[in-house]
Amino acid sequence: MNNRQIIIEPNMEVFSKLGVKSIEIKNILLNTRIKRITFNCAVSSMDCIDDIDIIYKDILSKFGRELDIEFITDNKNLSLQFISGTNLIDEAIDIAKKSDAVLLGAVGGNVGNSRWYDVAPNLRPEAGLLKIRKELGLFANLRPAVLYEELSEACPLKNEIKKDGFDMVIVRELTGGLYFGDRYTKEIDGVKTAVDTLVYNENEIRRVARVAFDIASKRRKKVISVDKANVLDSSRLWRDVVEEVAKEYKDIAIEHMLVDNAAMQLVMNPGQFDVVLTENMFGDILSDEASMITGSIGMLPSAGLNESKLGLYEPSHGSAPDIAGKNIANPIATILSASMLLRYSLGLDKEADIIDKAVEKVLKDGFRTVDIYTEGMKKLSTTQMGDKIVEYIK
Repeated sequence: MNNRQIIIEPNMEVFSKLGVKSIEIKNILLNTRIKRITFNCAVSSMDCIDDIDIIYKDILSKFGRELDIEFITDNKNLSLQFISGTNLIDEAIDIAKKSDAVLLGAVGGNVGNSRWYDVAPNLRPEAGLLKIRKELGLFANLRPAVLYEELSEACPLKNEIKKDGFDMVIVRELTGGLYFGDRYTKEIDGVKTAVDTLVYNENEIRRVARVAFDIASKRRKKVISVDKANVLDSSRLWRDVVEEVAKEYKDIAIEHMLVDNAAMQLVMNPGQFDVVLTENMFGDILSDEASMITGSIGMLPSAGLNESKLGLYEPSHGSAPDIAGKNIANPIATILSASMLLRYSLGLDKEADIIDKAVEKVLKDGFRTVDIYTEGMKKLSTTQMGDKIVEYIK
């Protein structure tokens, strides 16, 4: 029997003053004769886990598979992590490496107003996120950005721009560039100076480019590669290598676009984009911009993939500490991330389709969380939206 593990990593907001909730789920056996799924996890919201638990059970039961999921409350795991003085313990990395997929909660705190930012940069929540991406070799980040017809009113673009909608996937290189280069801040000749280093080699560029072209081959067969080749040596190398890879995909159209122009084109003509390929920092910024023109960043899932089927799946948004505990956050990005997990790591396309269609139907029937609410719609809380999607799956 093929044993698979799915991990939900801790949302760092669990360490907030509101308290800690830790959940550990044990024993996953997942194949065509599914018996049990194990989640080893620590999260801040029971509601999110409850929704995912119900969704997985409903989906898999439709295909004649019985799934047993056990939840065990365990605060010791989070306490140990906190006391250890690190944002990502080695045990968590080891478990993730032995797993088929990781579903990650949003990470971060309120910058400038959180005790998590009173520590050294390497101990902050985001540093743990960078570390697990590096440790798992997650070099390709996939961020879909789709304007649902039902959310057209929430899109901030003019009607003449958004009337035909858009559907793009941003493929972002995830383990190189400025975020992983050498950095320091020190005094040089009496002046405080900060240095961040942007480094890419041709192999890093080539492997993520192939991911983008492979995705494009199953979509509208167009890749737009975004760089800053008029200024940066790293971007000139990026463009050269992408051109080499493009020769391997004769039926895929390739276009190069400078990042400042790409930022403008996203709000002027988003429909032109199919697959967007870009480096780490540019992708970070452009994918957030793309998310906002969909109506809400709370709608967008993402996936980080390595050279095997192991993937880390997470919502594109942050932890939104300003609304913590208010039960108003949009859970759809997390639910769609679970759908991507089924599709890309477990090969359960039909099950993923059911989740996607349930989300679409909920939106079509006028249900909204506050971030995508417009007059005349039916406003739901976080938990109500999760329950409604589960209802539509049934």
